[in-house]
Amino acid sequence: MKLRTEIELTKQESVINYNSQIVLFGSCFVENIGDKLDFYKFPHLVNPFGILFHPIAIENALDDIYQKKFYTENDLYFHNDLWQSFKHHSKFSSESKSEILSTINTSIENANHFLKKSSHIIITLGTAWVYEFTEQQQLVANCHKISQNKFKKRLLSLDEIQQSLQNILTLITEFNPKTTVLFTVSPVRHLSNGIVENGQSKALLLTAIHQVINQKNAHYFPSFEIMMDDLRDYRFYKSDMIHPNELAVDYIWDQFKKSWIDEKSNQLMEAVADVQKALQHRPFNEDSPKHQIFLKNLQQKMDRLATQHHIHF
Repeated sequence: MKLRTEIELTKQESVINYNSQIVLFGSCFVENIGDKLDFYKFPHLVNPFGILFHPIAIENALDDIYQKKFYTENDLYFHNDLWQSFKHHSKFSSESKSEILSTINTSIENANHFLKKSSHIIITLGTAWVYEFTEQQQLVANCHKISQNKFKKRLLSLDEIQQSLQNILTLITEFNPKTTVLFTVSPVRHLSNGIVENGQSKALLLTAIHQVINQKNAHYFPSFEIMMDDLRDYRFYKSDMIHPNELAVDYIWDQFKKSWIDEKSNQLMEAVADVQKALQHRPFNEDSPKHQIFLKNLQQKMDRLATQHHIHF
């Protein structure tokens, strides 16, 4: 008796290995994947503008990185004693104008450099719902808890999403024509918009992605479908019933690994994981001879990975 709808994934051609340079943009779920890449020490860069939920926000970020836009005070908004950028996540907000400008401009500089070398760009779309800041007549990446009466909320049309995705692919091709682009839709449920409205949003994103990847050299990974149709149970969600829990993220990562990570990297991934787990070990007695031997062996493993594979902890 079969009690699950498992999704069969095939190994891709442009797989990720330890020579890859991976850039990730998008919703909070892309940071889950980024955490996995970080754990296994794959070269990567996650969300240089912070978490971005809709395609136009990601398009704007890529355009600024491509143009190496230099932010000034005119690009900021002051609210609740904080300087903020409507194109960035609130983690960039600061009481200091010079600090936020320095952080933003340094991040753009680093992302520009990293994207030129990138082998893979992973883009995770979270929602098609957007907010327009009426005072400046612009779609924002984040409302920064500013009063909602200053925004107009609307659902992007299929044409708008498709055009934005095409613009994203054009920017990436001009920036780095050899990189592999991988789209996915976040399995995080945006229930603040409503259950029906969340379904509308995800359907638009999925439709637009599949129209674009049929025309361009891009790919799709079914993280949304794995969560909705394979796991399909509230026990795979956190207590908020919105975000996938650790078990679900691990499962989706395993599926990603099967299709997008080079099998030749498995042995090295295991060696890295052994060191990572050892680094988390907390002894009862740090001064014991047994623990000192443990530390010596651990350092030898770390030195070997650094010398042979340029992996540093």
